[in-house]
Amino acid sequence: MDKIITRFPPSPTGYLHIGGARTALFNWLYTRNMKGKFVLRIEDTDAERSTQESVDAIFEALEWLGIDWDEGPYFQSKRYNIYSEYVSRLIDSGKAYYCKCKPDRLEAMRKEAMASGGKPKYDGTCRDKGFLKEDGAVVRFRAPEKGTTLLEDVIKGNIEFNNSELDDFIVQRSNGSPTYNLAVVVDDITMNINTVLRGDDHVNNTPKQIQLYNALKSPVPVFGHLPMVLGSDKSRLSKRHGAMSVTAYRDMGYLPDALLNYLVRLGWSFGDQEFFTIDELIEKFTLKNVGRSAGIFNPEKLLALNAEHIKVANPGKLAKHLIPHLHKREINATEGQQIENIINTLNVRSKTLLEMAEGSLFYYNETVLFEEKAAKKFLKASALDLLIALAAHLEQIDDFTEENLETAFKNLMAETGLKLGKIAQPVRVALTGKTVSPGIFEIIEVLGKEVTISRINKAINFIQDKIAKEQPS
Repeated sequence: MDKIITRFPPSPTGYLHIGGARTALFNWLYTRNMKGKFVLRIEDTDAERSTQESVDAIFEALEWLGIDWDEGPYFQSKRYNIYSEYVSRLIDSGKAYYCKCKPDRLEAMRKEAMASGGKPKYDGTCRDKGFLKEDGAVVRFRAPEKGTTLLEDVIKGNIEFNNSELDDFIVQRSNGSPTYNLAVVVDDITMNINTVLRGDDHVNNTPKQIQLYNALKSPVPVFGHLPMVLGSDKSRLSKRHGAMSVTAYRDMGYLPDALLNYLVRLGWSFGDQEFFTIDELIEKFTLKNVGRSAGIFNPEKLLALNAEHIKVANPGKLAKHLIPHLHKREINATEGQQIENIINTLNVRSKTLLEMAEGSLFYYNETVLFEEKAAKKFLKASALDLLIALAAHLEQIDDFTEENLETAFKNLMAETGLKLGKIAQPVRVALTGKTVSPGIFEIIEVLGKEVTISRINKAINFIQDKIAKEQPS
Protein backbone atom coordinates (compact mmCIF):
# COMPACT_ATOMS: atom_id res chain seq x y z
CA MET A 1 0.00 0.00 0.00
CA ASP A 2 1.21 3.52 -0.83
CA LYS A 3 1.96 5.81 2.07
CA ILE A 4 -1.25 7.55 3.15
CA ILE A 5 -1.14 11.29 2.44
CA THR A 6 -4.02 13.43 3.65
CA ARG A 7 -4.60 17.16 3.87
CA PHE A 8 -6.53 19.78 5.78
CA PRO A 9 -7.36 22.84 3.66
CA PRO A 10 -9.09 25.57 5.70
CA SER A 11 -10.15 28.88 4.14
CA PRO A 12 -8.82 31.87 6.13
CA THR A 13 -12.08 33.80 6.11
CA GLY A 14 -12.66 33.48 9.86
CA TYR A 15 -11.64 31.48 12.90
CA LEU A 16 -11.35 27.69 12.99
CA HIS A 17 -14.72 26.39 14.14
CA ILE A 18 -15.86 23.05 15.52
CA GLY A 19 -16.77 21.49 12.17
CA GLY A 20 -13.42 22.36 10.62
CA ALA A 21 -11.55 21.17 13.70
CA ARG A 22 -13.29 17.80 13.51
CA THR A 23 -12.36 17.43 9.83
CA ALA A 24 -8.74 18.25 10.67
CA LEU A 25 -8.83 15.76 13.55
CA PHE A 26 -10.18 12.85 11.49
CA ASN A 27 -7.52 13.42 8.81
CA TRP A 28 -4.78 13.78 11.42
CA LEU A 29 -5.79 10.69 13.42
CA TYR A 30 -6.09 8.53 10.32
CA THR A 31 -2.71 9.73 9.07
CA ARG A 32 -1.02 9.14 12.39
CA ASN A 33 -2.64 5.70 12.73
CA MET A 34 -1.42 4.77 9.23
CA LYS A 35 1.98 6.41 9.76
CA GLY A 36 1.37 8.63 6.77
CA LYS A 37 1.84 12.31 5.93
CA PHE A 38 -0.50 15.14 6.93
CA VAL A 39 -0.42 18.27 4.75
CA LEU A 40 -1.71 21.71 5.74
CA ARG A 41 -2.97 23.90 2.89
CA ILE A 42 -4.49 27.36 3.19
CA GLU A 43 -7.18 27.90 0.55
CA ASP A 44 -6.98 31.67 0.31
CA THR A 45 -8.08 32.34 -3.28
CA ASP A 46 -10.99 34.43 -1.97
CA ALA A 47 -8.88 37.58 -1.77
CA GLU A 48 -11.69 39.79 -0.50
CA ARG A 49 -12.53 37.65 2.54
CA SER A 50 -9.17 36.03 3.34
CA THR A 51 -7.12 37.74 6.05
CA GLN A 52 -3.78 37.23 7.75
CA GLU A 53 -5.60 37.45 11.08
CA SER A 54 -7.64 34.38 10.13
CA VAL A 55 -4.52 32.53 8.97
CA ASP A 56 -2.86 33.22 12.33
CA ALA A 57 -6.02 32.17 14.19
CA ILE A 58 -6.11 28.84 12.32
CA PHE A 59 -2.47 28.14 13.17
CA GLU A 60 -3.08 29.10 16.80
CA ALA A 61 -6.10 26.79 17.08
CA LEU A 62 -4.37 23.81 15.47
CA GLU A 63 -1.30 24.23 17.64
CA TRP A 64 -3.42 24.47 20.80
CA LEU A 65 -5.27 21.30 19.80
CA GLY A 66 -1.94 19.55 19.21
CA ILE A 67 -2.73 18.83 15.55
CA ASP A 68 0.66 19.13 13.86
CA TRP A 69 1.43 18.85 10.16
CA ASP A 70 4.24 17.17 8.24
CA GLU A 71 4.24 19.39 5.17
CA GLY A 72 3.12 22.94 4.48
CA PRO A 73 1.51 25.25 5.06
CA TYR A 74 0.92 25.83 1.37
CA PHE A 75 -0.99 28.93 0.24
CA GLN A 76 -3.16 28.72 -2.86
CA SER A 77 -2.67 32.44 -3.50
CA LYS A 78 1.00 31.72 -4.23
CA ARG A 79 0.29 28.90 -6.70
CA TYR A 80 -1.57 30.67 -9.52
CA ASN A 81 1.15 29.86 -12.06
CA ILE A 82 0.68 26.16 -11.32
CA TYR A 83 -3.10 26.40 -11.80
CA SER A 84 -2.62 28.27 -15.09
CA GLU A 85 -0.32 25.54 -16.32
CA TYR A 86 -2.95 22.88 -15.64
CA VAL A 87 -5.69 24.97 -17.28
CA SER A 88 -3.48 25.18 -20.38
CA ARG A 89 -3.12 21.39 -20.33
CA LEU A 90 -6.88 21.01 -20.29
CA ILE A 91 -7.30 23.43 -23.17
CA ASP A 92 -4.52 21.86 -25.24
CA SER A 93 -6.03 18.39 -24.77
CA GLY A 94 -9.51 19.57 -25.74
CA LYS A 95 -10.83 19.03 -22.21
CA ALA A 96 -11.57 22.73 -21.65
CA TYR A 97 -12.51 25.74 -23.76
CA TYR A 98 -12.88 29.51 -23.64
CA CYS A 99 -16.37 30.86 -23.06
CA LYS A 100 -17.40 34.43 -23.89
CA CYS A 101 -20.99 34.29 -22.65
CA LYS A 102 -21.92 37.49 -20.82
CA PRO A 103 -23.35 37.47 -17.29
CA ASP A 104 -26.77 38.71 -18.43
CA ARG A 105 -27.08 35.85 -20.92
CA LEU A 106 -26.06 33.31 -18.26
CA GLU A 107 -28.64 34.75 -15.86
CA ALA A 108 -31.35 34.51 -18.52
CA MET A 109 -30.30 30.93 -19.20
CA ARG A 110 -30.52 30.13 -15.49
CA LYS A 111 -34.00 31.63 -15.12
CA GLU A 112 -35.27 29.84 -18.23
CA ALA A 113 -34.00 26.49 -16.97
CA MET A 114 -35.57 26.95 -13.54
CA ALA A 115 -38.87 28.10 -15.03
CA SER A 116 -39.07 24.88 -17.04
CA GLY A 117 -38.26 22.76 -13.98
CA GLY A 118 -34.71 21.99 -15.09
CA LYS A 119 -31.35 22.53 -13.42
CA PRO A 120 -29.68 25.94 -13.93
CA LYS A 121 -26.76 24.49 -15.93
CA TYR A 122 -24.72 25.96 -18.75
CA ASP A 123 -26.15 25.10 -22.19
CA GLY A 124 -22.84 24.64 -23.99
CA THR A 125 -23.12 27.66 -26.30
CA CYS A 126 -19.34 28.14 -26.58
CA ARG A 127 -18.43 24.46 -26.28
CA ASP A 128 -17.45 23.89 -29.92
CA LYS A 129 -16.74 27.40 -31.18
CA GLY A 130 -12.99 27.16 -30.73
CA PHE A 131 -12.56 30.62 -29.23
CA LEU A 132 -9.04 31.75 -28.43
CA LYS A 133 -8.08 33.48 -25.20
CA GLU A 134 -9.21 37.07 -24.89
CA ASP A 135 -10.14 39.53 -22.17
CA GLY A 136 -13.41 38.75 -20.46
CA ALA A 137 -13.40 35.06 -21.37
CA VAL A 138 -13.61 32.30 -18.79
CA VAL A 139 -12.40 28.74 -19.20
CA ARG A 140 -14.94 25.95 -18.89
CA PHE A 141 -14.32 22.25 -18.44
CA ARG A 142 -15.66 20.08 -21.25
CA ALA A 143 -17.61 17.63 -19.10
CA PRO A 144 -18.73 14.26 -20.47
CA GLU A 145 -22.36 14.50 -21.60
CA LYS A 146 -23.24 10.82 -21.41
CA GLY A 147 -22.75 8.01 -18.92
CA THR A 148 -22.17 8.32 -15.19
CA THR A 149 -19.47 9.37 -12.76
CA LEU A 150 -18.98 7.03 -9.82
CA LEU A 151 -17.90 8.23 -6.40
CA GLU A 152 -16.55 5.28 -4.41
CA ASP A 153 -16.88 6.73 -0.94
CA VAL A 154 -15.23 4.77 1.87
CA ILE A 155 -17.71 6.17 4.38
CA LYS A 156 -20.98 6.75 2.54
CA GLY A 157 -20.67 3.91 0.03
CA ASN A 158 -20.87 4.20 -3.76
CA ILE A 159 -22.74 7.20 -5.20
CA GLU A 160 -23.46 7.42 -8.93
CA PHE A 161 -24.01 10.73 -10.73
CA ASN A 162 -25.60 11.03 -14.17
CA ASN A 163 -23.30 13.12 -16.32
CA SER A 164 -26.32 14.67 -18.01
CA GLU A 165 -27.13 16.32 -14.67
CA LEU A 166 -23.73 18.03 -14.55
CA ASP A 167 -22.52 20.88 -16.75
CA ASP A 168 -19.44 22.51 -18.21
CA PHE A 169 -18.33 24.26 -15.03
CA ILE A 170 -15.84 27.11 -14.96
CA VAL A 171 -12.25 26.22 -14.05
CA GLN A 172 -10.69 29.65 -14.57
CA ARG A 173 -12.36 33.03 -14.11
CA SER A 174 -11.99 35.92 -16.54
CA ASN A 175 -9.33 37.52 -14.30
CA GLY A 176 -7.19 34.37 -14.52
CA SER A 177 -7.92 33.09 -11.01
CA PRO A 178 -8.79 29.41 -10.56
CA THR A 179 -12.13 28.20 -9.29
CA TYR A 180 -12.38 26.02 -6.19
CA ASN A 181 -12.75 22.69 -8.01
CA LEU A 182 -9.77 23.27 -10.29
CA ALA A 183 -7.45 24.54 -7.52
CA VAL A 184 -8.32 21.67 -5.18
CA VAL A 185 -7.67 19.00 -7.79
CA VAL A 186 -4.38 20.55 -8.95
CA ASP A 187 -3.23 20.92 -5.35
CA ASP A 188 -4.07 17.33 -4.52
CA ILE A 189 -2.29 16.08 -7.64
CA THR A 190 0.87 18.11 -7.10
CA MET A 191 0.97 17.37 -3.36
CA ASN A 192 0.43 13.63 -3.97
CA ILE A 193 -2.71 13.57 -1.82
CA ASN A 194 -4.19 10.10 -2.08
CA THR A 195 -6.85 10.25 0.64
CA VAL A 196 -9.45 13.03 0.94
CA LEU A 197 -11.58 13.10 4.09
CA ARG A 198 -13.97 16.04 4.29
CA GLY A 199 -17.50 17.04 5.26
CA ASP A 200 -20.37 15.57 3.28
CA ASP A 201 -21.39 19.07 2.21
CA HIS A 202 -18.68 18.56 -0.45
CA VAL A 203 -20.29 15.48 -1.99
CA ASN A 204 -21.77 17.44 -4.91
CA ASN A 205 -18.35 18.86 -5.78
CA THR A 206 -16.79 15.42 -5.98
CA PRO A 207 -18.07 14.21 -9.40
CA LYS A 208 -16.69 17.38 -10.99
CA GLN A 209 -13.36 16.77 -9.32
CA ILE A 210 -13.30 13.13 -10.37
CA GLN A 211 -13.88 14.22 -13.97
CA LEU A 212 -10.96 16.64 -13.68
CA TYR A 213 -8.67 13.89 -12.36
CA ASN A 214 -9.65 11.71 -15.29
CA ALA A 215 -9.15 14.54 -17.80
CA LEU A 216 -5.68 15.20 -16.37
CA LYS A 217 -4.89 11.46 -16.43
CA SER A 218 -4.16 11.47 -12.69
CA PRO A 219 -5.15 8.82 -10.13
CA VAL A 220 -8.37 9.58 -8.27
CA PRO A 221 -7.75 9.71 -4.50
CA VAL A 222 -9.75 7.73 -1.98
CA PHE A 223 -12.72 9.85 -0.94
CA GLY A 224 -14.51 9.73 2.40
CA HIS A 225 -17.23 12.23 3.26
CA LEU A 226 -17.79 12.74 6.96
CA PRO A 227 -21.29 13.16 8.41
CA MET A 228 -22.27 16.68 9.40
CA VAL A 229 -22.33 17.98 12.96
CA LEU A 230 -25.80 19.23 13.87
CA GLY A 231 -27.26 21.16 16.77
CA SER A 232 -29.63 19.63 19.31
CA ASP A 233 -32.60 20.60 17.11
CA LYS A 234 -31.07 18.65 14.17
CA SER A 235 -30.38 21.83 12.22
CA ARG A 236 -26.98 22.87 10.89
CA LEU A 237 -24.62 23.68 13.74
CA SER A 238 -24.47 27.40 14.52
CA LYS A 239 -23.34 29.69 17.33
CA ARG A 240 -26.60 29.24 19.19
CA HIS A 241 -25.80 25.52 19.47
CA GLY A 242 -22.28 26.18 20.76
CA ALA A 243 -20.47 26.28 17.42
CA MET A 244 -17.91 28.83 18.52
CA SER A 245 -14.30 29.04 17.44
CA VAL A 246 -11.85 26.51 18.80
CA THR A 247 -9.97 29.21 20.69
CA ALA A 248 -13.22 30.31 22.37
CA TYR A 249 -13.36 26.87 24.02
CA ARG A 250 -9.75 27.33 25.11
CA ASP A 251 -10.67 30.68 26.66
CA MET A 252 -13.66 29.09 28.43
CA GLY A 253 -11.33 26.68 30.19
CA TYR A 254 -11.59 23.53 28.10
CA LEU A 255 -8.64 21.21 27.64
CA PRO A 256 -7.58 20.45 24.06
CA ASP A 257 -7.57 16.71 24.78
CA ALA A 258 -11.17 16.90 26.02
CA LEU A 259 -12.34 18.84 22.97
CA LEU A 260 -10.60 16.40 20.63
CA ASN A 261 -12.06 13.46 22.54
CA TYR A 262 -15.55 14.93 22.20
CA LEU A 263 -15.18 15.85 18.53
CA VAL A 264 -13.98 12.40 17.51
CA ARG A 265 -17.06 10.85 19.08
CA LEU A 266 -19.25 12.99 16.80
CA GLY A 267 -19.11 10.48 13.98
CA TRP A 268 -16.72 7.77 15.16
CA SER A 269 -16.98 5.04 17.77
CA PHE A 270 -15.00 2.24 19.35
CA GLY A 271 -17.50 0.03 21.10
CA ASP A 272 -19.06 1.82 24.06
CA GLN A 273 -15.89 3.63 25.08
CA GLU A 274 -16.38 7.36 25.58
CA PHE A 275 -13.14 8.53 27.23
CA PHE A 276 -9.96 8.42 25.12
CA THR A 277 -6.47 9.78 25.49
CA ILE A 278 -4.82 11.10 22.34
CA ASP A 279 -2.51 8.08 22.20
CA GLU A 280 -5.52 5.77 22.39
CA LEU A 281 -7.25 7.62 19.57
CA ILE A 282 -4.20 7.36 17.32
CA GLU A 283 -3.95 3.65 18.09
CA LYS A 284 -7.63 2.85 17.57
CA PHE A 285 -8.80 5.24 14.83
CA THR A 286 -9.88 3.59 11.57
CA LEU A 287 -12.25 4.68 8.83
CA LYS A 288 -14.41 1.57 9.19
CA ASN A 289 -15.71 2.91 12.51
CA VAL A 290 -16.76 6.27 11.07
CA GLY A 291 -20.55 6.39 10.99
CA ARG A 292 -22.88 7.74 8.33
CA SER A 293 -25.27 9.54 10.66
CA ALA A 294 -24.85 13.17 11.61
CA GLY A 295 -23.34 13.91 15.02
CA ILE A 296 -25.40 15.95 17.50
CA PHE A 297 -23.39 18.57 19.36
CA ASN A 298 -24.17 18.49 23.08
CA PRO A 299 -22.42 21.15 25.22
CA GLU A 300 -23.34 19.33 28.46
CA LYS A 301 -21.56 16.16 27.31
CA LEU A 302 -18.52 18.18 26.33
CA LEU A 303 -18.45 19.81 29.77
CA ALA A 304 -18.72 16.45 31.53
CA LEU A 305 -15.92 15.02 29.39
CA ASN A 306 -13.78 18.05 30.13
CA ALA A 307 -14.21 17.43 33.86
CA GLU A 308 -13.06 13.83 33.39
CA HIS A 309 -9.95 14.92 31.49
CA ILE A 310 -9.10 17.49 34.16
CA LYS A 311 -9.35 14.79 36.85
CA VAL A 312 -6.83 12.47 35.21
CA ALA A 313 -4.51 14.99 33.53
CA ASN A 314 -0.88 15.10 34.53
CA PRO A 315 -0.57 18.16 36.85
CA GLY A 316 2.53 19.39 35.04
CA LYS A 317 0.78 19.25 31.68
CA LEU A 318 -2.37 20.81 33.13
CA ALA A 319 -0.36 23.66 34.63
CA LYS A 320 0.61 24.91 31.16
CA HIS A 321 -3.07 25.32 30.31
CA LEU A 322 -4.06 26.76 33.70
CA ILE A 323 -1.35 29.43 33.94
CA PRO A 324 -2.76 31.69 31.17
CA HIS A 325 -6.08 31.81 33.05
CA LEU A 326 -4.26 32.82 36.21
CA HIS A 327 -2.29 35.49 34.38
CA LYS A 328 -5.57 37.01 33.19
CA ARG A 329 -6.44 37.35 36.87
CA GLU A 330 -3.11 39.09 37.51
CA ILE A 331 -1.67 36.08 39.33
CA ASN A 332 2.02 35.64 38.56
CA ALA A 333 1.88 31.84 38.50
CA THR A 334 4.69 29.76 37.03
CA GLU A 335 5.26 26.10 36.29
CA GLY A 336 6.65 24.04 39.13
CA GLN A 337 5.77 22.04 42.21
CA GLN A 338 3.61 24.71 43.83
CA ILE A 339 1.07 24.95 41.04
CA GLU A 340 1.07 21.18 40.61
CA ASN A 341 0.25 20.81 44.31
CA ILE A 342 -2.55 23.34 43.93
CA ILE A 343 -3.93 21.46 40.92
CA ASN A 344 -3.97 18.22 42.91
CA THR A 345 -6.35 19.84 45.41
CA LEU A 346 -8.72 21.18 42.76
CA ASN A 347 -8.77 18.74 39.85
CA VAL A 348 -11.56 16.53 41.20
CA ARG A 349 -13.90 19.49 41.72
CA SER A 350 -13.26 21.58 38.60
CA LYS A 351 -15.25 21.16 35.40
CA THR A 352 -13.25 23.81 33.56
CA LEU A 353 -9.95 25.58 33.96
CA LEU A 354 -11.89 28.77 34.63
CA GLU A 355 -13.38 27.11 37.72
CA MET A 356 -9.94 25.86 38.70
CA ALA A 357 -8.40 29.30 38.27
CA GLU A 358 -11.11 30.91 40.38
CA GLY A 359 -10.80 28.18 42.97
CA SER A 360 -7.05 28.61 43.26
CA LEU A 361 -6.99 32.37 43.86
CA PHE A 362 -6.97 32.04 47.65
CA TYR A 363 -3.65 30.19 47.42
CA TYR A 364 -1.99 33.15 45.71
CA ASN A 365 -3.66 36.16 47.33
CA GLU A 366 -1.48 37.67 50.03
CA THR A 367 -4.52 38.87 51.97
CA VAL A 368 -7.48 36.56 52.58
CA LEU A 369 -10.76 38.32 51.89
CA PHE A 370 -13.42 36.86 54.15
CA GLU A 371 -16.85 36.43 52.62
CA GLU A 372 -19.27 38.36 54.79
CA LYS A 373 -21.64 35.46 55.52
CA ALA A 374 -18.76 33.06 56.14
CA ALA A 375 -17.06 35.41 58.59
CA LYS A 376 -20.29 36.17 60.43
CA LYS A 377 -21.09 32.50 60.88
CA PHE A 378 -17.67 31.03 61.66
CA LEU A 379 -15.20 33.77 62.65
CA LYS A 380 -16.83 34.67 65.94
CA ALA A 381 -15.89 34.68 69.61
CA SER A 382 -16.54 30.96 70.09
CA ALA A 383 -13.85 30.17 67.48
CA LEU A 384 -11.15 32.34 69.04
CA ASP A 385 -9.69 29.86 71.55
CA LEU A 386 -9.95 27.10 68.96
CA LEU A 387 -7.84 29.00 66.42
CA ILE A 388 -5.32 30.07 69.03
CA ALA A 389 -4.90 26.46 70.14
CA LEU A 390 -4.56 25.24 66.54
CA ALA A 391 -1.85 27.80 65.80
CA ALA A 392 0.05 26.57 68.82
CA HIS A 393 -0.21 22.94 67.72
CA LEU A 394 0.92 23.77 64.18
CA GLU A 395 3.93 25.70 65.51
CA GLN A 396 5.18 22.39 66.96
CA ILE A 397 5.20 20.63 63.57
CA ASP A 398 8.35 20.76 61.49
CA ASP A 399 7.15 18.67 58.52
CA PHE A 400 3.67 19.57 57.24
CA THR A 401 2.71 16.11 56.00
CA GLU A 402 -0.90 14.94 55.98
CA GLU A 403 -0.06 12.40 58.70
CA ASN A 404 1.43 15.02 61.02
CA LEU A 405 -1.45 17.41 60.37
CA GLU A 406 -4.00 14.72 61.20
CA THR A 407 -2.20 14.10 64.50
CA ALA A 408 -2.33 17.80 65.36
CA PHE A 409 -6.05 18.00 64.64
CA LYS A 410 -6.76 14.83 66.62
CA ASN A 411 -4.93 16.31 69.59
CA LEU A 412 -6.99 19.49 69.22
CA MET A 413 -10.20 17.46 69.04
CA ALA A 414 -9.23 15.66 72.23
CA GLU A 415 -8.49 18.95 74.01
CA THR A 416 -11.68 20.71 72.93
CA GLY A 417 -14.09 17.78 72.71
CA LEU A 418 -15.12 19.04 69.26
CA LYS A 419 -15.53 16.90 66.18
CA LEU A 420 -13.49 17.64 63.06
CA GLY A 421 -16.43 19.24 61.26
CA LYS A 422 -16.82 21.88 63.99
CA ILE A 423 -13.12 22.67 63.84
CA ALA A 424 -12.74 22.52 60.06
CA GLN A 425 -15.16 25.27 59.09
CA PRO A 426 -13.61 28.13 61.11
CA VAL A 427 -10.18 26.99 59.92
CA ARG A 428 -11.41 26.79 56.31
CA VAL A 429 -12.72 30.37 56.44
CA ALA A 430 -9.51 31.53 58.10
CA LEU A 431 -7.37 30.00 55.35
CA THR A 432 -9.54 30.63 52.27
CA GLY A 433 -12.14 33.24 53.20
CA LYS A 434 -14.86 30.83 52.01
CA THR A 435 -16.96 27.97 53.33
CA VAL A 436 -16.30 25.74 50.31
CA SER A 437 -12.80 24.65 49.39
CA PRO A 438 -10.55 21.60 49.02
CA GLY A 439 -9.85 19.49 52.09
CA ILE A 440 -8.30 21.26 55.07
CA PHE A 441 -5.21 19.04 55.18
CA GLU A 442 -4.69 19.47 51.44
CA ILE A 443 -4.87 23.27 51.78
CA ILE A 444 -2.46 23.40 54.71
CA GLU A 445 0.06 21.16 52.92
CA VAL A 446 0.04 23.46 49.90
CA LEU A 447 0.16 26.72 51.87
CA GLY A 448 2.96 25.51 54.11
CA LYS A 449 3.66 26.24 57.74
CA GLU A 450 4.48 29.94 57.57
CA VAL A 451 1.50 31.01 55.43
CA THR A 452 -0.95 28.76 57.27
CA ILE A 453 -0.06 30.08 60.71
CA SER A 454 0.03 33.65 59.42
CA ARG A 455 -3.50 33.34 58.04
CA ILE A 456 -4.80 31.77 61.23
CA ASN A 457 -3.25 34.61 63.24
CA LYS A 458 -4.92 37.17 60.96
CA ALA A 459 -8.25 35.45 61.53
CA ILE A 460 -7.59 35.57 65.27
CA ASN A 461 -6.91 39.31 65.00
CA PHE A 462 -10.08 39.72 62.95
CA ILE A 463 -12.16 38.05 65.66
CA GLN A 464 -10.47 40.02 68.43
CA ASP A 465 -11.12 43.29 66.60
CA LYS A 466 -14.75 42.32 66.11
CA ILE A 467 -15.11 41.48 69.83
CA ALA A 468 -13.52 44.78 70.77
CA LYS A 469 -15.98 46.72 68.57
CA GLU A 470 -18.92 44.88 70.12
CA GLN A 471 -17.81 45.78 73.66
CA PRO A 472 -19.80 48.67 75.18
CA SER A 473 -17.67 51.81 75.44
